[in-house]
Amino acid sequence: MKIKILSAFFLISALFTVGYSQTLDTAKLDKFFDTLAENNKAMGSLAVSKNGKVIYSRAVGYSQISDKDKKPSTASTKYRIGSITKMFTATLVFQLVEEGKLKLTDTLDKFFPNVPNAKLITVSNLLNHRSGLHNFTSDAEYLSYFTQPKTQDEMLAVISKSKPDFAPNAKADYSNSNYLLLGYIIEKVSKKSYQAVLKEKITAKIGLSNTYLGGKTSIGADESYSYNYVGDWKPASDTDLSIPGGAGAMVSTPTDLTKFIEALFTLKLVSETSLLQMKTMTDGYGMGMFQYPVYGKKGFGHNGGIDGFNSMLVYVPEENLAVSYISNGMVYPLNDILLGVFAVYLNQPFSIPTFETIAVKAEDLDKYTGVYSSPELPLKITVTKDKTTLFAQATGQSAFPLEATAKDKFKFDTAGVIMEFDTEKNQMTLKQGGRQFLFTKDK
Repeated sequence: MKIKILSAFFLISALFTVGYSQTLDTAKLDKFFDTLAENNKAMGSLAVSKNGKVIYSRAVGYSQISDKDKKPSTASTKYRIGSITKMFTATLVFQLVEEGKLKLTDTLDKFFPNVPNAKLITVSNLLNHRSGLHNFTSDAEYLSYFTQPKTQDEMLAVISKSKPDFAPNAKADYSNSNYLLLGYIIEKVSKKSYQAVLKEKITAKIGLSNTYLGGKTSIGADESYSYNYVGDWKPASDTDLSIPGGAGAMVSTPTDLTKFIEALFTLKLVSETSLLQMKTMTDGYGMGMFQYPVYGKKGFGHNGGIDGFNSMLVYVPEENLAVSYISNGMVYPLNDILLGVFAVYLNQPFSIPTFETIAVKAEDLDKYTGVYSSPELPLKITVTKDKTTLFAQATGQSAFPLEATAKDKFKFDTAGVIMEFDTEKNQMTLKQGGRQFLFTKDK
């Protein structure tokens, strides 16, 4: 379920610099996650590591939900990590560069000459999203095949038939196509499968026993399914992981992810020169990572999203701090959860959220339903109801449930959306991301 209305880059931010509190308030973190779980706002697992040692971990919710049973998540539950996979892929690329088996200046035609602009696109361009190759997951066609297995040749054909979005190195724009190709290049250069190279060069090397390239979800292997909350937790889609490959097919745990990023930043996996290249930002993109401001400090890492899974991995060098959170069911925004964790760690003011709602009758929702438009946004929002739940759907996006918090006021925590209705004027005010827009119901 992809909900956006307003697009925003994932960002952890604060405007002041603070110091680290030597005593982590674990009770407050427990209360925070208890509150999220009790109100069906989150399912998933967190790990906080300082100087290479986990100082806090917590799992809430369930890895499997069925009519007959619910399996509680634990610290060892494995989740799909989506695009955090790209950090592993970039690390493998730099290891091959250091071994002299690959160059950042190598052009794509050396490996896949049929890809558009292959003679002009370098490995470096792929790493920092400057290739211009169209993002295959953005195509409407993607939704017709993403749950079915695809071969490498089939995925190369998908990428090759798309017209480039811009000339190589002209600018930067995020594209999963870049890292899918890098995963294939790793296999060509190594003459081994991605999984074999990953095990040899990273997971076995630093002791990551719960990290690997995923396949069909296996409860027997303590792998989690993902869910969307629509009045109750409902199963999300299940991407066939033959498709995202080196761009997003890995499975892991928060504890393993903190071990990985700590090993990366303490130079156990790449050289200092390689790490510097990885974390150097050009037009907002590093090579396999992003930079995040964390209460006045620099954090580095990546986020991920696949099916109903959402994940985040951040390392703050100044604090020798690694934080990873993976959700298999998200209502409360992932960014807000991470902000809360960092606030507690840094001993900053943080109020545990309350989730007060009011009950509404089905007949009371009729006055809100209809199609709303605004001269300020190029989309319409259709409001419908299903029993006692109000739903909203923006043009080209998925429908999402609204919770009543007061008379004429509703919210959707996942996207930080608030909708306030004025039924006498047939108007609705949409609030999101500190902005607000006035919509009028179409006649």
